[in-house]
This record gives sequence, structure tokens and C-alpha cells, in this order.
Amino acid sequence: MQTVQNGYRGLSLLIDLNWDRALYVSTVTLSLGIGAWMATLVQ
Repeated sequence: MQTVQNGYRGLSLLIDLNWDRALYVSTVTLSLGIGAWMATLVQ
């Protein structure tokens, strides 16, 4: 049980440290997708 708790804490720490990077990547991906969708509407 202690091993599971330590693993969960480690995973939680990784998510806390990299949350801004995940947000950045998802924002760029969403923006590119919306831009591509709008480009198909123009033609």
C-alpha cells in the first residue's frame, strides 16, 4: 500500500510540474485545428 501511495505522489508531482506544458501544447493544437477548419470555410 505504501508503494502505491508513493507512486501516486510521484505521478501527482509530475502532473503538477508539467501542467503548463500540457496546456501550452493543447492550446497550440486547438488553434491549429480551428485555423484549418476556418481555411476550409473560406474556399
